[in-house]
Amino acid sequence: MNKKDIAVNKLKSLGDIILEDVQQNNVPAIKVPSRGTSNIVYDTEKRYYVLGDRYGKRSLGNVKQITKIAQMVYVANFCKDLVRRNKTATLREMYYVSEGWDVDFGDQQESNIVGEDLEVTLGMTREDLGLMPEEDGASVYGKITMQEDDVEINALRSGKSGYTISPTIDDVQFVDHDVRRVIAVETMGMFHRLVQENAYKKFDTLIVGLKGQAARATRRFLKRVNEELNLPVYICNDGDPWGFHIAMVIISGSAKLAHVNHQLATPDARFLGVTASDIINYDLPTDPLKDIDVLRLKELSKDPRYKDEHWQVEIKKMLKIGKKAEQQSFSKYGLEYVVDTYLPEKLDAME
Repeated sequence: MNKKDIAVNKLKSLGDIILEDVQQNNVPAIKVPSRGTSNIVYDTEKRYYVLGDRYGKRSLGNVKQITKIAQMVYVANFCKDLVRRNKTATLREMYYVSEGWDVDFGDQQESNIVGEDLEVTLGMTREDLGLMPEEDGASVYGKITMQEDDVEINALRSGKSGYTISPTIDDVQFVDHDVRRVIAVETMGMFHRLVQENAYKKFDTLIVGLKGQAARATRRFLKRVNEELNLPVYICNDGDPWGFHIAMVIISGSAKLAHVNHQLATPDARFLGVTASDIINYDLPTDPLKDIDVLRLKELSKDPRYKDEHWQVEIKKMLKIGKKAEQQSFSKYGLEYVVDTYLPEKLDAME
């Protein structure tokens, strides 16, 4: 059974549950895994957040839950139609389509949450159900060939902006590659610097421009190349708590997406920099930490994802020096420095 058939069957099963309750003169109800903080657990073996075993029950016998069930049924029916027709819709489009339904959403955030409830209930990602986010995936540059539908794509021949990761990245097949690793960078400024300096050739690497917080499709791509192609993944972000967090979401997932972290997290990915040690060792231009940066670093130090000694040392060191640095601060030594000196030294130390 292919993914499309599985999705259609699971969507139909949701309606079957309600129909069966009606036929047996029972009050229709749907079990929905709880996504409350008390049911989100960091799994030390898997090295990412997962959902616990608690469930909630939405019943038509509860007046306050009638609208929620109706919304979920409408969204499920919309998704079933999308999947059957091999179509997709953005979350924004679904919100506007819902204006023609007999059930209302207060705003798009409410319809987004129902979409997440549906994916956690069915155990499938919203992308598998035909729902796409608005944001673009990352840019990829390097020696990898992929096939999407009947189109073959080479990320080295897609222009200097590279190949943009599709929201339906699971439908993309890896045809061939000639790289040894992946280097993902937070900013597109650094992405273009690495492209201009031919870093793909010097390090036998794919260059991935994250564009800030990595989109779900980007995280899925990184997981796939790591597991399917056995490529080590290195992450180079700004040297501040927000750059740390962007890296950790790739590595260990987010609490919010605990129900799909098994498809998105790449626990073997490694944070290359910029670390507090880099700020000191390379005498980088810095900015002072703001109060919100200090607060965030203290929060990270207590987060189970940062329990490793390396992370604890770097967080404490950044708090001690009271400084942060952007990844492009290496330009102090010349535009080529990051490729000619910093990356070779860091990769040698880590490999």
